[in-house]
Amino acid sequence: MRLLVIEDNRQLVANLFDYFEARGHVLDVAPDGVTGLHLAATQHYDAMVVDWMLPRMEGPEVLRLLREQHHSELPAVMLTARDELPDKIAGFRAGADDYLTKPFALPELEIRLEALLTRARGRQQRKVLEVGGLVLDLATLEARRDGQLLHLYPACRKVLEVLMRASPAAVARGELEFALWGDEPPQGDLLRSHVYELRRVVDGPFEAKLIHTLPRVGYRLAIVDAASDGGAADA
Repeated sequence: MRLLVIEDNRQLVANLFDYFEARGHVLDVAPDGVTGLHLAATQHYDAMVVDWMLPRMEGPEVLRLLREQHHSELPAVMLTARDELPDKIAGFRAGADDYLTKPFALPELEIRLEALLTRARGRQQRKVLEVGGLVLDLATLEARRDGQLLHLYPACRKVLEVLMRASPAAVARGELEFALWGDEPPQGDLLRSHVYELRRVVDGPFEAKLIHTLPRVGYRLAIVDAASDGGAADA
């Protein structure tokens, strides 16, 4: 499980890292709401834990903007000392999927996150991702563009899924490598080869190009005006 933790309490963050990393999970941390919103909107995570009281932007506002402006369905647990019913209602209305009050037991947080992730995966399996005329059916694993069936091998299909979920935001190379190989990417630039093949199938036969390289950053999949596209054309 890849988690984003938006929390400014250093001791709590240290406890979360010790517990979750010992169980094989990967954590990123943001010490304030603005940084947390940026990471949640632009990087790939399985779930997030967000505190209520945060510097620069409070947790409920982070969730509200993530849901309303970025249309993200990233599962989120609100973690806070606020235990009154009006606070819980406000947290859920802002976009929290679960609400856990401090102090809490780390195993309980883990169980709640796993339950959210299980439900989210069930919803994702029934979804169809679409960007312009490009469609990826997550149940059948069929990809089509303008009605034309695209023949993709599994690694390319995984890269396509990650790019489509993030679209129109960029996805860092490291995020794509993690999605394909976890913490043990192979030697050499195999990701570049996968993106080259994906671009050949998805963009090659079509005039409008959807896959864009952002030098020193990664890739994004989006409908971009050629006159304003600053990305490179090669993989």
